[in-house]
Amino acid sequence: MILEVAILDIKPGLSQEFEIAFKTASAIIASIPGYISHELQRCVENVNRYILLVHWQTLEDHTVGFRQSPEYQEWCSLLHHFYQPFPTVEHYELVLYNPNAESETA
Repeated sequence: MILEVAILDIKPGLSQEFEIAFKTASAIIASIPGYISHELQRCVENVNRYILLVHWQTLEDHTVGFRQSPEYQEWCSLLHHFYQPFPTVEHYELVLYNPNAESETA
C-alpha cells in the first residue's frame, strides 16, 4: 500500500469554497481503480493549509491510473485554481504500524 501526502495551501479567503469543491472531487478520486481511502485535514495553526492523505494499492494507481485518466482533468478543473503555491506530492510506504502505542508502558 502507498500513502500519497499532499500539503495544500489555499489562496486566502477561499477555504470554504475549496472544501465544497473537494466534496465533489472526492467522488472522482474514489472511483479510480487502486484507490483505497482518503482524508482531508485542515491545519489548526494555518486555516488556509490542508493535508490530503490518499491510500493507493500501488504507486502506479496514482501516478498512472489517476493522473493519466480523464477523471484527473475534472479533478484539476475543480481544485487546482485554489492552490498557492502548487502543492508538492510525495508517496510513502509503511515501515512500522503500532495501533496500541498509547497503551504501552515505558
